[in-house]
Amino acid sequence: MTVEKTSVLVLDCAEPMELAEFYAGLLDAEIRIGSDPDFVEIVGNDGVRLAIRRDHGYAPPSWPRPEDSQQAHLRILVGREDIDEAEREAIGLGARPVDTGDSNSGPRDVRVYADPAGHSFSLAVYPLPQG
Repeated sequence: MTVEKTSVLVLDCAEPMELAEFYAGLLDAEIRIGSDPDFVEIVGNDGVRLAIRRDHGYAPPSWPRPEDSQQAHLRILVGREDIDEAEREAIGLGARPVDTGDSNSGPRDVRVYADPAGHSFSLAVYPLPQG
């Protein structure tokens, strides 16, 4: 018999409630606070589960750096017709574009940002075109 499991991505930061509010707004999810005020969960529709944990010595990631690779990021899937609106929402909530090339808007299928604590995430068209 296999034990039932659930996974959750945990992001470290200096201010968990501020980052939780960003992701709850971006993902249209709710914030759940348990007995530990330094650990906050974001729970939304379609099985979205994300947690934010306070790290008192937190230093933001410095991606992209050419000397090392990105270790992890959150990919948020949206319909092709919704990517421009999703980008406006993300930036309105405090995201910063980090992979702009000539422009971080328009017909691109993947757009990369940093959240308010510096973690990278992307908005990506879903489903991907069949090729």
